[in-house]
Amino acid sequence: MKVRIKKYLFHPIHHFLHDSRSIGISLLVCTALSLILTNWGELGVRYLSLWNDSFSGTDEHHIHLLGLNLPNSPLLIINDGLMALFFFLAGMEIKREMMQGELASIKQSLLPIFAAIGGMIVPAILFSLINKGTDNIRGWAIPTATDIAFTLGAAALLGKRIPTGLKVFLTALAIIDDLGAIIVIAIFYGSELHLGYLFGIIFFTGSIYLLNLKKVSFGIWQIICGIALWYCMFNSGIHATVAGVIFAFMVPTDLLKKFESKIHLPVYFIIIPIFALANTAIPLPSGSLAALNTKLSWGIKLGLCLGKPLGITAFSYYIVKRKWAELPEGVNLYKLIGAGILAGIGFTMSIFISTLAFEEVPTQNIAKVSVLVASFSAIIIGYLWFILEKKPRIEA
Repeated sequence: MKVRIKKYLFHPIHHFLHDSRSIGISLLVCTALSLILTNWGELGVRYLSLWNDSFSGTDEHHIHLLGLNLPNSPLLIINDGLMALFFFLAGMEIKREMMQGELASIKQSLLPIFAAIGGMIVPAILFSLINKGTDNIRGWAIPTATDIAFTLGAAALLGKRIPTGLKVFLTALAIIDDLGAIIVIAIFYGSELHLGYLFGIIFFTGSIYLLNLKKVSFGIWQIICGIALWYCMFNSGIHATVAGVIFAFMVPTDLLKKFESKIHLPVYFIIIPIFALANTAIPLPSGSLAALNTKLSWGIKLGLCLGKPLGITAFSYYIVKRKWAELPEGVNLYKLIGAGILAGIGFTMSIFISTLAFEEVPTQNIAKVSVLVASFSAIIIGYLWFILEKKPRIEA
């Protein structure tokens, strides 16, 4: 009986959690559920309050509790606290690729590095040209981001139509893109800097480094310093999630895979779905279609759906033509453009940057809806692009 329960109940769950497509599916479900609940009359009002109401009843970013300055609403706990764990995972993936993977050598890394740079520069330029002279210009970084989980999930749906070399290239590109987004958030989307907390960041980062230097087993002491590092980052004026990346780079190389495997499922099947539920709680007004015809919306949609493939393809083509790098085995220009289209799935990172770029909730909502429209468009167009690819004729 126990064997049957395990087979029919737990085996499908295990299979779902370890299927590369599952992350994308769970994000789609959470997004759809959140949009439905938010726009369901009185229930929608309560649902919005669940995420946005402050604990102190004020609009303050911080709440003072036991002498500490902490996030003042469930949404802030998610975006400043839980998302630090997402960035911790992303940081470990970046470090592992730099130490042992596709970014370990200059020759291996040049193609995805140039592709990622092009995939950030061109969307930013497109957005800026469309929104030049408006207050929306602060959102220039929204279409520069690629959602690594959603993109690779969409690629997995295409099976053998995407060769292994292209999947590796797309993974490396998305990881570098994440690093670029982290740098952008740290530099451009912080607030007024507080010197005391900046010294705290340096002190606790140095403490973790010294603990590692003295061969102290990576565990409780480093974690305590990591929590203190996050607290200083949260109060410093630099976005708190950057602490997750700094802590990730302090993890010894031989422990990266172990730590990644431990937090991968909680991050992608608990934290990211909660993030999607909270950040796609978007009231859709009667003028929603009109909102999608604004400069802000077009900047995001064209940036992700047009700027991404243009930038990635052009920069990749340039570096290959200069013979500084080669296309992966089985990858041609058509497939490269397809990878660029899939990289236009912004979702998590783009929505996250939308919350940082604008203070006004209506503007945030326009940006978020535009990211959703652009991301779903990129999924559909990318899927059709690979499905409609003509196979070469085999001569008899």
